[in-house]
Amino acid sequence: MRWPKPLAALDNLFKGRHFEREIIVLCVRWYLRYKVSFRDLVAMMAERGLSLAHTTIMRWVQRFVPEFERRWNRFARQAGQSWRVDETYITIRGVWTYLYRAVDREGRTVDFRLSSRRDVAAAKFFFRKALKTQGCPPRVITLDGYAASYRAVRELPDENEVWKDTKLRSSKYLKNMIEQDHRGIKARIGPMLGFKRFRRAKITIAGIELLHRIRKNQFDLGKLSNHTNSATEMWTAVLAA
Repeated sequence: MRWPKPLAALDNLFKGRHFEREIIVLCVRWYLRYKVSFRDLVAMMAERGLSLAHTTIMRWVQRFVPEFERRWNRFARQAGQSWRVDETYITIRGVWTYLYRAVDREGRTVDFRLSSRRDVAAAKFFFRKALKTQGCPPRVITLDGYAASYRAVRELPDENEVWKDTKLRSSKYLKNMIEQDHRGIKARIGPMLGFKRFRRAKITIAGIELLHRIRKNQFDLGKLSNHTNSATEMWTAVLAA
């Protein structure tokens, strides 16, 4: 069994960086949350008397998003037992890739996965990841009419019996919720004008999904919320916990 890598102390996480922790976190979360470019952020920081290159912020996103995601996920609330699953399209160097996503009946994000393919294997990878994230299978899965996803769900019980009681259905009305939720992600991805590398796209999208879940109040901060009066304080508390 591979044990999770222990989290570094907050000070060690940013050790050796030229800029203060608060500036790094601010730039990363603003880039993931708002429709601003790296150069926009450079100009915004310049107004604060800070001089930095747009490539510096780009490196911060790639370096810190996985760590931020790990730390926030410790406080994630479990999604519901009715999953709406769909795929949307993302361009990487002019080539279509597929972002598998699922939300529950309340619109809470279940999970997501970027894939270079849209087939049975890709769908199974997504469902395995979602099961690992949520800890238990859903009561029901709602899909569109794509045959590969149907086949993937039908074959899952043969691989793992925990799926045997999960029901499968198709409903255009019920699937509207996930299609609407796609828009919140693609609204941020659109101004980025496409990605150049799959790995960078994967990390950036994970960060956008994280900020999307934070907006949807999908984290139980418990006692931390008693000491957070601003977004900056909230992020500091979560990262340091």
